[in-house]
Amino acid sequence: MHTFNDLKAILDKSLHQAEFPAEPNQLYDPLRYILGIGGKRIRPLLALMSCDLFNEDPKKALGAAMAVEYFHNFSLIHDDIMDQADVRRGQETVHKKWNVNVGILSGDALLIKAYQQLDTYPADLFKPLNQLLCKTAIEVCEGQQFDVDFETLNEVSKEDYIEMIRLKTAVLLGASLKMGAFIAKASEKDAELIYNFGIDLGIAFQLQDDYLDSFGDAEHFGKRIGGDIINNKKTILFIEALKQSTSEQKDQLMKLYRLRDDSRQKIDEVKSIFEDSGAKTETLSLIEYYTSRAFDSLDQISVKSQNKQELKSLASYLMNRSI
Repeated sequence: MHTFNDLKAILDKSLHQAEFPAEPNQLYDPLRYILGIGGKRIRPLLALMSCDLFNEDPKKALGAAMAVEYFHNFSLIHDDIMDQADVRRGQETVHKKWNVNVGILSGDALLIKAYQQLDTYPADLFKPLNQLLCKTAIEVCEGQQFDVDFETLNEVSKEDYIEMIRLKTAVLLGASLKMGAFIAKASEKDAELIYNFGIDLGIAFQLQDDYLDSFGDAEHFGKRIGGDIINNKKTILFIEALKQSTSEQKDQLMKLYRLRDDSRQKIDEVKSIFEDSGAKTETLSLIEYYTSRAFDSLDQISVKSQNKQELKSLASYLMNRSI
């Protein structure tokens, strides 16, 4: 078994050695740029960790890991264009550093490069890996569209919101893990369990991200507290507050969410409604629920318990950020 740091070193070396053509530089320089500005690399590392979990050489999963990382960064380039975002990982976004046309085209190229990473696998592995990546890719697009649609709706159900984050965020975590399981020749049952682990962990992680945006510690969370409130984003806290608040609280919340206001007063007033309505408590309960489901799936996988320790440690680390 390998440690998380062992696998990260293997992945970093592979990413560092990845080569793109020199020309046209307007197409390939942005690829080198987005892949070189950091990120946690959690998704590709999950592919390696899953392969290692089932006692196979994790280097055999490098092609799948690279495919996942390329796909993820393609989606970030395009998401930043849609969101008109200027900063990604503390650096200029691709379309800001170059322009929107370069962002679109280089993102498309990175998506194609993602699928090419699977070409090295034999046919019996290529087919399920390719099918899984295709399924995941369209689900991520569906999740992004739901997220865009929700911006124009006054109310969104909890179930619809969780389905949106399952598609937009969680399925790529699940797919990363399942790819590693496929490469390690895990049983169908175990491959599905590791996939479910990733899905539930991804949902819990995004719900926690929503929570921390309002109630986290700015120093540890890494960005300004209240960003979702300032941008009138309908997170799980907003959805639960609308469902559980009094008529007066609901009217005030809707009034505040119609304002284009980045004041401390607005943030504090909205957070107060989140707390008083019970939305804060309900969100914490949902985080605990999906985290517990994730660990239940991991516990059921038919490998030695010590094999699971690195995944358990990573999941615990992700779910124990500053709440």
